[in-house]
This record gives sequence, structure tokens and C-alpha cells, in this order.
Amino acid sequence: MNKKVYVANLPYQATEPEIKALFSKAGDVMSVKIVQDRQSGQPRGIAFVEMSTQWEGRKAVSMFNRQDFMGKNLLVKEATEKRGFGRR
Repeated sequence: MNKKVYVANLPYQATEPEIKALFSKAGDVMSVKIVQDRQSGQPRGIAFVEMSTQWEGRKAVSMFNRQDFMGKNLLVKEATEKRGFGRR
């Protein structure tokens, strides 16, 4: 089962291939999605990285949380499911 990790405090100039290359050190990266501002289209310094297994996701968290990347200390943790508004 795949595991998504949340990555914050990314440098704005970081690209998906650069993030994928970093997280590949922890295992197989299935996808990288950089979150962009809806109005300006500029990166918000946040990304979601999908690792191929739960174990690799946890390994990525332990390897890269508070690790320097392009001059900034990353915040990396396991992503939680998005909770939408309940129906009335």
C-alpha cells in the first residue's frame, strides 16, 4: 500500500524532479505534487510525496524531517486523509 508524506518549508524554487531525487534515497517515489497558490499559481512551499510502501514512507519521514534541502530545513510527516465537510 502506498504512503503519502507531507513536506513543508520547501524552497519556492524546488522542482518536482529535485524533490523526487531527494526522496528516492528512502525508496521508490510514486509521485510528487507541489501545492500551488490558486490565484497566483506560485508554489506555496508545500508538497506531497507518495512513496510505494508504508515502510518507505516512514523511512522518508525519519530521514528527511528537519533535514537541510537547498538551504531550508524541511518539515516532513505522514500525510493524513483530507477531511471534507459532512453532509447535512
